[in-house]
Amino acid sequence: MKGAPKPSDETAGMLLGFLGVAAFSLTLPVTRMVVEHFSPLFVGVGRAFVAGLAALVYVICTRESVPPRRYFVPLLVVSGGIVFGFPLLSAWAMVYVPASHGAVMLGILPLATAIAGAVLARERPSLKFWAAGGVGTAAVLSFALLRSDGRVHPADLALLGAVAAAAVGYAEGARLSRTLGGWRVICWALILSLPLLALPTAWEIARLDFSVPASTWLGFLYLSLVSQFLGFFFWYRGLSLGGIARVSQVQLLQIFLTLFASAWLLNESVDATTIFFAVFVVGTVAVSRRMPVHRAA
Repeated sequence: MKGAPKPSDETAGMLLGFLGVAAFSLTLPVTRMVVEHFSPLFVGVGRAFVAGLAALVYVICTRESVPPRRYFVPLLVVSGGIVFGFPLLSAWAMVYVPASHGAVMLGILPLATAIAGAVLARERPSLKFWAAGGVGTAAVLSFALLRSDGRVHPADLALLGAVAAAAVGYAEGARLSRTLGGWRVICWALILSLPLLALPTAWEIARLDFSVPASTWLGFLYLSLVSQFLGFFFWYRGLSLGGIARVSQVQLLQIFLTLFASAWLLNESVDATTIFFAVFVVGTVAVSRRMPVHRAA
């Protein structure tokens, strides 16, 4: 039957989606910290390789069977977005721009995810939903332009590419979660990527300086085990329960969680303008939740 999810599923989906967003909110600040000592290539592929090993251990311990072959191509689509595309592009961008700048650039991710969901999962958000999401996205873009004085850095293009990659990975992963389950999607997407990740990771390890501060290693482990692995357990389950278009709007909060994390970890400032935009964007999230979104069976 087509239609909106049950209220209980929507509430659970929003809560799980928020937990995933909270886990992801430290990704850019921690990446910014880690790329001061490690190359963007190592951060991008290395974190995915470690997460893939963790996923492999998990499925072995739970005696999980290999999914049917018909799921392999969709799982590779997920891998292209969230295992390769987003980690590599965002790590490179964090070499050149502050984490707070990256946070506002990623503000268009909810709308991009909704678009990807509409195409891949046959969701049909209403015009009112698009209007609410568009207002929130416009506010985020205005904030970005205000902070960057209207200038566009090449890293911004990388961040936009990261947005596109993550949106496809999120939407396709959420679609698969309805039949496979969220944790199976991220586990098998990572495991299928291990052969492609092994060589570049080994190459980077051979060139690695192991005498970096302990905080750098802790940050790398966070990116590997939380940002790349455990956070998706919550995120994909939330998207599949509450609907891609609706739950994806919770990502608008991620911008401001990331800004506060940037202030905490990197001493980047958070002023009254940031608070104003935060309140405004949270308002658009509340409005978009009330707008109808029709889902495929």
